This record gives sequence, C-alpha cells and structure tokens, in this order.
Amino acid sequence: MKIACCIWALSLPETELLREIRDLGFSWVDIQPGHLRTMESRLLAQELGLHVSCVGASFGMPAGAALDSEDHAARQASEKHIMDAIEHAADVGANTAYLVPSKNIRGDALERYAESLSRLADVAGDRGIKLAVEHFPDTALPTAADTLEFIFGTGHRNLYLLIDTGHLQMSGEDPEATILNAGDRLAYVHFDDNDGIGDLHWALLDGVMTEESLATAIAALDSIGYQGALSLELSPKLPKIKRALQNSRDILLRACLL
Repeated sequence: MKIACCIWALSLPETELLREIRDLGFSWVDIQPGHLRTMESRLLAQELGLHVSCVGASFGMPAGAALDSEDHAARQASEKHIMDAIEHAADVGANTAYLVPSKNIRGDALERYAESLSRLADVAGDRGIKLAVEHFPDTALPTAADTLEFIFGTGHRNLYLLIDTGHLQMSGEDPEATILNAGDRLAYVHFDDNDGIGDLHWALLDGVMTEESLATAIAALDSIGYQGALSLELSPKLPKIKRALQNSRDILLRACLL
C-alpha cells in the first residue's frame, strides 16, 4: 500500500517542505488547495518523485462561506472554492478530494449540505476524482457511522467516506467494523493517534492506538480491496515532528507486513 504524508505537518516554505518530505522517505502527499500552485513547486515535486494522492478541498474556505448556509451567496462561494480545489486536484494528479462538515446542525442544514455535495460530486466525477466526507467530532457529522449513513442517504455514487483513526478513537468506534461497513464507499484513510478524548494528531502508538488495533485495521483495508493511500496526518505542534513522521511511517510499514 502507498503511505502518504499530509504536508501541512511541516511549517516550512513550500520548496523546503517538499524536499524535507522526500528526505523523510515519502513519495506520496496530501495537500491543501493552496499547495503546488507555482510552476517552481510543481517541477520540484516532479523532480523529487512526489505524487499527490489527496486534496483537502475545504481548507482555506472563504470567511462566511458554507455549503449548508441559508444564504445563497455564502453557499455559492463555498461551492466555488470546492470546485476550484477539485480542478486543482485533477491538475496535480490526485484521485481524491475531501471535505470536513460544518458545525451547523440546525433545521435543514444537512439537506442543503447534501444538495451542494451532490452538485460537487458530479463535478468531481467528471474529472475522475472521488469526493469524500470526513467524519469529525463536534460537527454535523460527528461519527463515521453518521457520515456513512448520510452518504448513502444522498444516493450519489461519487460520494465517499474518509476515515480518520484519531476521530474513531474519540467517538469510540471500532476501526475494523467501520472499514468493513464502508466497503467500497471508503475513499481514503488518515492515520493519527490521541488520548481518546482530544483531536491531538499524535504520532502512531503514542496514544490509545496499539500495534494490534493498527494491524487489524490494515487487515480490514486489505479485505475490502482498498486502493487508496495510508495517509499520516500529524500535528505541526508536535515537538519532534520529523521524527514523529518517520517513526509513524515505519510503524505503518511494519503493520502492512503482518
């Protein structure tokens, strides 16, 4: 399986960032919509053999813009931002883009969210991009089970789930069962650890994650024929982030061999 790194773990100028990621042993990366916008960065990524696996499309959303907003202009601004991110994903060769739900859980907000997502999923599908929704505690879709039910409820074949192992720990959901339940609607996986309470994005095995639980999750991904990357999303606030990324990469590699 491909092991990727969310490059926002490192706070460096982009060209330095790309070199550092490659020096750490990664050849696949997740980016945000603002990354790889210059020809210099794209040529350097190509020279370094770095490939983009996924784009976090909802990063950098304009102030006040939201897919579930009651205000038409705010929804349009949000959809434009996501469409631009999808176009960028296709441009840089990614096959997945994802969104984080908003915190609006009032009234028919989820219905508006589903309408916007369906339009965006059409755009993404036309460009060969899977559009995924990440389950996120304290949002309108706080659990993977809620998010998967929502995705199935839209009836759209190009809407998928992004699983985050740290978020599963916070919501008390079993990774193996969640992966098996998602099946072919699982587009992507972020790996990170925490204390089971906070969204801390620690290095793997530094919190409640165990070698056994990680190996079980990897086996479940194998069993459903998962083809996406195993992506490390670690916090840039970690005191030794480069070592954390290297160690977590090594841990994932060992788990894949079990």
